[in-house]
Amino acid sequence: MRIEDLGFIGDLHTGALIDRRGTMTWLCLPRFDSPACFASLVGTADNGFWSLAPRGRVKARRQRYRPETLILETEFDTAHGSVRLTDFMHPDGKRRDVLRRVEGLRGRVRLEMRLRVRFNYGETVPWVHRVKEGLAAVAGADAVLLRCDVPTEGRNLTTCATFEVRAGESRSFTLSWYPSHEKPPPPLSVRASLASTARHWRKWSARCTYRGPWRDAVLRSLITLKALTYRPTGGIMAAATTSLPEKIGGTRNWDYRYCWLRDATFTLYALMHAGYTKEAEAWSGWLLRAFAGAPTQMHMLYGANSGHVPLETELPHLAGYEKSRPVRVGNAAARQFQFDIYGELMDALHLSREMGLHSSDDLWRVQRHLVEFVIQNRHEPDQGIWEFRGPRRHFTYSKVMGWVALDRAIQSVERFRLDGPVAHWRRVRAQIHADVCRRGFDRRQGVFTQYYGSSQLDASLLLMPLVGFLPATDPRMRRTIEKIQTELMSDGLVYRYNPERAHATDRLPPGEGAFLPCSFWLVDCLCLLNRRDEARELFEKLLKLRSPLGLLAEEYDPPARRQLGNFPQAISHVALINSAQNLSEQSMPARERGAGSQSSVRARRR
Repeated sequence: MRIEDLGFIGDLHTGALIDRRGTMTWLCLPRFDSPACFASLVGTADNGFWSLAPRGRVKARRQRYRPETLILETEFDTAHGSVRLTDFMHPDGKRRDVLRRVEGLRGRVRLEMRLRVRFNYGETVPWVHRVKEGLAAVAGADAVLLRCDVPTEGRNLTTCATFEVRAGESRSFTLSWYPSHEKPPPPLSVRASLASTARHWRKWSARCTYRGPWRDAVLRSLITLKALTYRPTGGIMAAATTSLPEKIGGTRNWDYRYCWLRDATFTLYALMHAGYTKEAEAWSGWLLRAFAGAPTQMHMLYGANSGHVPLETELPHLAGYEKSRPVRVGNAAARQFQFDIYGELMDALHLSREMGLHSSDDLWRVQRHLVEFVIQNRHEPDQGIWEFRGPRRHFTYSKVMGWVALDRAIQSVERFRLDGPVAHWRRVRAQIHADVCRRGFDRRQGVFTQYYGSSQLDASLLLMPLVGFLPATDPRMRRTIEKIQTELMSDGLVYRYNPERAHATDRLPPGEGAFLPCSFWLVDCLCLLNRRDEARELFEKLLKLRSPLGLLAEEYDPPARRQLGNFPQAISHVALINSAQNLSEQSMPARERGAGSQSSVRARRR
């Protein structure tokens, strides 16, 4: 199945992916960043799956979410009748359960269930045995228990069941995780859990304040963003998966089941402008805990519980999605030096103070340490927003975010009467600005470039007007935007940079899809240029690239017409939400962030 043929369910602790055939191909327990017990998505059937579907030929399949929920429904039509498979996880916070229910809609249908649990990313075969509560699969510290109302049998290290459902009948299946040294959790009523899960999501969705023309798309993105949240800490995962490729058959396969600091401010805007203040406060609180300590010890990304990301390793026993190898867990980018992160943090903390989420003397002391770190390290090269694995360089966007760090510190002093050497900060801010405009600008082309001394373009430059470094209408900025449109776009979509010319920087084989957030950033820039018809046309094009369920991965391959990269991708959905807001003029996150004026956010909070 293609990436866009996958459905996503979750319980605010972890998530599962289910294809249109009714097969669960990916599930990590008990957290997003735990080892998977179903890993066939990036391997083979031997690495674990859970299928539930009619036997024999299926004439038609239909898949959808129940409106305003994360409850996934798949309908199957056969020659003898039709059935509906409902998949969901209950977000009660106390236990980890995957619930599946088959209902007969018409006639009678014979179905088959096959469950193959393989712990430790598909490598460990568990001890499967019957207990009073059901069928237990145990390996090391982990155990799962299957409860169902049909008889099962073991075949080739797989738990199987064959059964029939008539119109009006239903069958239920529950897979519950628990620590292997403890007793299994008590049974659940699947019917009652389904009803309460539906109420939970509809109540949550009713809080959405966006009333623009793309409400369905925005709400689905907000639900996805919420489902990628690890509720105990408020951290938001970049994606639910690891190693879905940026090029089919390629090596650009990374683990995204972690929280990136870089996504902080845009995420805050997306949540606040849509009315989700509690979620914004939880995310802001996660940020504070994650980077607490010396700036020199800060990592670029963290685990769901704010812990450190494990060292990057390869899993040679997994064949990879469509033979895209290696499959990786952990992420080496966590320990890179990425200078732009410090500006992102200062911006997010400034916005948090504007929104009344966090404000204290201790927080300001932490921010002052961040500012001093930026001042002391502003002349150092780094590995940039794209986490290049080649030599460090003076990336233009990184320096811009150094300017943002100083700018937001100055604004904080001016607006909230905080203490700080503002005169000194203003001088440094002006120096960084002048340095970027001189060394990051190619006079021959009349555009800003990827790094100092380079002639190459980079889509991260689209963020310059969005963070307020220069207006989009500045001739240098306008020319850069237009040049990106002509040189980094294919079939109307924006690529991060030209990978054919970037081997010396990224040290990776060429080839990747168009990075979807970059195309949304272009929408935002076109709004700032008052080219709204053009912006709307591009936004509508991007909406058509979503999966049938309204989900987005990280990238899109225009020639192959398919999504690429980890899925579903939080920053893609964040970018969609913000672009919809910018276009609808209900609010303008791009203008507010760039102008440093959050008055409308403060008013909305009140």
